[in-house]
Amino acid sequence: MSSESEYQPPVLTVDLVAFRVYDAHLEVLLLKRAAEPFKGEWALPGGYNAKGETTIEALTRVAQQKVGLDLDSDLGFLEQLYTFDTVARDPRGHAVSVVYLGCGYEFNLQDGDNVHQFWRVDELPSLAFDHADIIRYARDRLNSKMSYSNAVAGLLPESFTLSHLQTAYEAVRARRLDKRNFRKKFLSLNVIHETGGVWREGAHRPAKLYAFNSKKLQNFNVPF
Repeated sequence: MSSESEYQPPVLTVDLVAFRVYDAHLEVLLLKRAAEPFKGEWALPGGYNAKGETTIEALTRVAQQKVGLDLDSDLGFLEQLYTFDTVARDPRGHAVSVVYLGCGYEFNLQDGDNVHQFWRVDELPSLAFDHADIIRYARDRLNSKMSYSNAVAGLLPESFTLSHLQTAYEAVRARRLDKRNFRKKFLSLNVIHETGGVWREGAHRPAKLYAFNSKKLQNFNVPF
């Protein structure tokens, strides 16, 4: 039996899965690691949780320093996703990571400490640690939340067309949806309203603009 003096607590880290929809594809923000382990490989933005910091305080600091991301202004939706604590997930030793899931529309990223860019979730490069598994888990969680809440709002501008809305759902679910059925069912949820504005693009017929009734995360009355 180990004595109290032999007890070595695991290292606590934070990671961010930041999604956006671009050109009808779901993308995730990655950075290229500048140090070992996995030097030169792509990974989720993350870092150590310093003593005296909450996990969200640590994530706010790490996101700003490493990828120039402001959690408040760049993300329309943010929640704690899961705690990943597999002993062998980090070759340096036992590291527990508290992972957050975020969604944004316009990311005003500044130069951080590392090279960073968005990658299509369906065309990811080789990733460090267990980050490929984490991204899959995050996509599944987002897909689930979008079936019973207005979490999709985090991927959209404040006002949007029904086509923009459907594109976001298709990007997350990785499949096409019937246009007529999608619109009829979503409008029946009564969670969006017409703004009175229109969207004009090229020679296409102007489309009505909508907005969510509430900017806060809310559950639907029935699953979508």
